[in-house]
Amino acid sequence: MNPNPSVSGPLQSLPGREVKGLCEALFVETEPYPETRAVFEIALDLQGIAGTRHYGFTRKAGPREPWYKRGMDMRSGRQITAVSREELSAIAAAMQVERVAPEWIGANIVVSGIPHFTLLPPGTRIVFAEAAIVVEAPNAPCRIAGKAIARHLTHGAGSGGLDLAFPAKAKGLRGVVATVERPGTIRAGEAVTVKVPPQTLWQPV
Repeated sequence: MNPNPSVSGPLQSLPGREVKGLCEALFVETEPYPETRAVFEIALDLQGIAGTRHYGFTRKAGPREPWYKRGMDMRSGRQITAVSREELSAIAAAMQVERVAPEWIGANIVVSGIPHFTLLPPGTRIVFAEAAIVVEAPNAPCRIAGKAIARHLTHGAGSGGLDLAFPAKAKGLRGVVATVERPGTIRAGEAVTVKVPPQTLWQPV
């Protein structure tokens, strides 16, 4: 049924859903960029994770936003990076390497049990016992993360082509970027509830 009678043609609509998963691990940034290190818990406030490069309500526009002038202020939308354990395994298989560790590519949160995690639509809430984050967009895989993977797997003996393989093989599997909606402390090992909003596939008339 077309929920908007002013628009001709059928529209595909999907109801909202809830999916249960697990927060397997948590990480905060370290050096070198973009790597992170494991922690048991993270205190989230409305600006993200205090003391990190993505902390704050705004950030500078970069190559991911070619419609804005480079360096101009814009809403962050990238306070938190979350990935899926299952999708990291799929990336490793596609790259033909033993593993892709979440801390190599700058992850803050690793979840499991959420099918097609990277494809969660914007507006999806990931709810923890004390806090909640909102999915902003899929995270685009880049060569910087690919170089970090190569650094660990080749032990400094060149990239072995892994820096370019990661952007190619991780499309649709790199996880999501999110912002904090409800502050609080999140902990490794706790359950999460993913609340997917109702969706209607937009299409031009």
